[in-house]
Amino acid sequence: MSPLEPVDERLQQAMKLVLLATVPGVLALVWWQGWGVLINLVLAGTTALAVEAVVLKLRQRPLRSTLSDGSALVSATLLAVALPPYCPWWLTVCAVAFALLGKHLYGGVGKNPFNPAMLGLAVVLVSFPQQMAQWPASHGIDLLAGLQHVFGFSLEPTPDAWAQATALDSLRINRSLTIDELFARHPAFGHFGARGVEWANLAFLAGGLFLLQRRVFSWHAPVGMLASLFVISLLCWNGSGSDSHGSPLFHLLSGASMLGAFFIVTEPVSGARNPGARLLFGAGVGLLTYLIRTWGGYPDGVAFAVLLMNLCVPALDRFVASRQERVAS
Repeated sequence: MSPLEPVDERLQQAMKLVLLATVPGVLALVWWQGWGVLINLVLAGTTALAVEAVVLKLRQRPLRSTLSDGSALVSATLLAVALPPYCPWWLTVCAVAFALLGKHLYGGVGKNPFNPAMLGLAVVLVSFPQQMAQWPASHGIDLLAGLQHVFGFSLEPTPDAWAQATALDSLRINRSLTIDELFARHPAFGHFGARGVEWANLAFLAGGLFLLQRRVFSWHAPVGMLASLFVISLLCWNGSGSDSHGSPLFHLLSGASMLGAFFIVTEPVSGARNPGARLLFGAGVGLLTYLIRTWGGYPDGVAFAVLLMNLCVPALDRFVASRQERVAS
């Protein structure tokens, strides 16, 4: 028996638990955003397995054992729920392909310095900003109409009502309405955060707590990110005026906050090794996410925040290790 087999089995089990933990959030998104979420999932998963198989074949690596570890499907799932529902099929294919190619450029699972899903998402955010801004205004779109829109063979033009600005985007560009007026008038706003997305965030929180209970990862990175996001949004919150950047609760329950905290910053390979460094890594992601949301060019900055902090991981690990050595001596 190869000594690597137990490691592969542990990885496979962890990936299964991660996929299971995404189910509540996926169901919440399907309920609020419709069939497009499921279309994204099927398309992303199929693309991930195909691209992974081709790359492994080119690298002359074993197909069956590597494909079965579940890492490609996890990256595809995270991308599928981060992309706009009913986005063009080629956008999903491009995002997944770049994610997996980015992983294999550095040697595959266990060697990638950047989070694969966030790498794929960042590429399409920069390359196709118009398509990435088309979020559905209603979940009342039937499956056939959704498929026609995704694959571009609809005989009728797409209604303008299919798309609207997200709550984060509306808040970022708002110059006249107060926060209370935005929540009362704008359909993208719900009770505390983005309409529908606030419930999806709570569902991803439940899935993340399940993973914590199963000890798939430690608490350091999620707590660091959420605490940092809460503190910076609290310090910069100036009430409900038209120049307000949103309350801490709004930022925690909008965008990809909980998905990022429990399913993205906890990725073990591209994240920090030392528990203290993981805490700093998560805190950096939370701070950068808020800064990009508020003053950057993108309404949700989780992807860019994670990739920027991936660059800092070696320095964070060295910094924490050196401090621990000084304390010990």
